[in-house]
Amino acid sequence: MKGAPVVAPPPTPEGFATTPTARPGIRPFPEAASVNVGIETSLGPITIALETERAPVTAGNFLRYVEEGRLDGTNFYRAVRMPGGPQPGGLLQGGTRGDPARVRPGIAHEPTSQTGLSHTHGALSMAMNEPGTATGDFFIMIENQAGFNADPAAADPAWRAGFAVFGYVVEGMNVVAAIHAAKRDPDAGEGVMKGEMLSQPVKIISARRLSAPSPLPAPSPQSP
Repeated sequence: MKGAPVVAPPPTPEGFATTPTARPGIRPFPEAASVNVGIETSLGPITIALETERAPVTAGNFLRYVEEGRLDGTNFYRAVRMPGGPQPGGLLQGGTRGDPARVRPGIAHEPTSQTGLSHTHGALSMAMNEPGTATGDFFIMIENQAGFNADPAAADPAWRAGFAVFGYVVEGMNVVAAIHAAKRDPDAGEGVMKGEMLSQPVKIISARRLSAPSPLPAPSPQSP
């Protein structure tokens, strides 16, 4: 008689703490992000810095969802794994998932060609069907994914516009990586999303604006 199959335990943030994927997001302009938000998930915390100066419409929209509690109780539900390039690479998507009780009207599109931001490792970007439809769903890039940036030479209008980056993960990429590595349901999802839905979505318990860090003290004058 054969023994029961060995089932691998679900990934944990601790298991990703020292991997390259756990490094903080790559922020082209680290001094420009003026608002931090803490996302508490059932697997641990994620801290993001919002680019409120370079992407004011998109970052402001996300902050409004945070301050009105519209993200509390939602989930990370989709893990896209992209072949090629550094692995694991892809994106993790979460948010309101079109819930009519949570979503606000779509916002004007801020392409990366306008903001100067980029879909680098740890970047947050708005999910949308077409420019002007972004509401309360967002995704986090795992490894650099420049193909999501605006491309004026693209034949498809959607790719000419690209997606709108509005912030970067500054702490908790090990949590992002653990969620991204969780089991997916091969039969869930429709169209291009089939097979990309997590078997057990990871809850976003709360999303809160964080207090600004205290300024560093001025250096003491050196003795002659």
